Formats: sequence, C-alpha cells, structure tokens
Amino acid sequence: MRGTRASAVRMQLGLLLFVVAELLVSQSGLAGAVALAATAAAGAALLACAVIAARCAAPVPPTRIRTAIRDRERRTAFLPQRDPDASGRPRPRAPGRLVPTAA
Repeated sequence: MRGTRASAVRMQLGLLLFVVAELLVSQSGLAGAVALAATAAAGAALLACAVIAARCAAPVPPTRIRTAIRDRERRTAFLPQRDPDASGRPRPRAPGRLVPTAA
C-alpha cells in the first residue's frame, strides 16, 4: 500500500509541475520554466532527504534521557554566594567623572 500511495503522490506532483511549467512557458518563456523545474526538483530532493533522515533516526530510550539528566545534575556545581561586605573584601568604587579619552 505504501508503494501505491507514493506512486500516486509522485504522479500528482508531476502533473502539477507540468501544469505550472506550461503556465510559465506561455507567460515568461522557457527560462522561467527551467528555473521552476530546478527549484521544484531541489525542494523535492530536500524533502525526501528530510523524510529519510527522520525515519532512519533511532528513538532515544527514556532511560537514556533520565540518565543524561542525572549526569548533568551531578556535574552542576552550586557555589555559595559571596558576601560583598565580608572582611578583607575591597569596597566597590563609586562612579566618578567621565575621563575624556581619544576617540
């Protein structure tokens, strides 16, 4: 059944391409039809590659996702917040006048 559906879709796309090419040839000449055919062929090839890549990719098992989240959680370091008023820390400088610089 899958082969029949694919051949029907291919036939319909070919017919649609033929009709659009005829419209372009009658209005804009042969160059427009060639450009449309090349664009349609490139789009169809890109779509076919995307579908094949999506079907070939193996699904990631949920256990691997949980393990990845757990591994990331273990690698995350939580540093304590530093106290800006602690002894030995320099006080932040107050903003001063703008120094004229060479631009």
